[in-house]
Amino acid sequence: MGEQATGSEAAATPPQSRRRVVVLAGPSGAGKSRLAERLHAARGWPVFRLDDFYRDEDDPAAPRHPDLGIVDWDHPGSWDADRAMDALRHLLDSGECVTPVYDIAQSRAVDTRTLTARPDDLVLAEGIFAAEVVRMLEAEGMLHSAWCVHHHPAVVFVRRLVRDLRERRKPPAVLVRRGWRLMRDQPGTVARQTALGASVSRPSAIEGVLLG
Repeated sequence: MGEQATGSEAAATPPQSRRRVVVLAGPSGAGKSRLAERLHAARGWPVFRLDDFYRDEDDPAAPRHPDLGIVDWDHPGSWDADRAMDALRHLLDSGECVTPVYDIAQSRAVDTRTLTARPDDLVLAEGIFAAEVVRMLEAEGMLHSAWCVHHHPAVVFVRRLVRDLRERRKPPAVLVRRGWRLMRDQPGTVARQTALGASVSRPSAIEGVLLG
């Protein structure tokens, strides 16, 4: 699977009067958030954090991991795509929406934030399940482009583990075991996100295309 330097194949052709969404998908730890922050700093585009739409740990709809004995946070069912899409629609149509603030260490939403967008802004929607909404965004004329941020699995493993330990997201043993599993599964994760409509590319190439 070759890497792509442009998002032309992922871009839709919605009405130009509507704000549009840039989807930043990719494996956990691949650099989606860092890329989104650089783009925000360069252009002021709002960052819509899809991972804040994780389900609370006690949500009966949250899938359980058979080996780790906790919610399987890497399963698409642990994330509420319908709520995320509702919030994105509201942001694109009105220029404002309220999103949850999810605390991974507590496994629940602990607050809310108000997000605003100017009429000519691109909205940067980033998260590990971001590719799950690409087709829905495209069908509703809301998609600008969709990307799968990519790095070598070993690089992603180290970055993810350092971040998760620093933020004390889960007990260290859980983070290490999860990290090895995600590194092993990364090729399949990238393949799935590509099949869902995201173009695979390095962060620097994506940044170059979007900032022109």
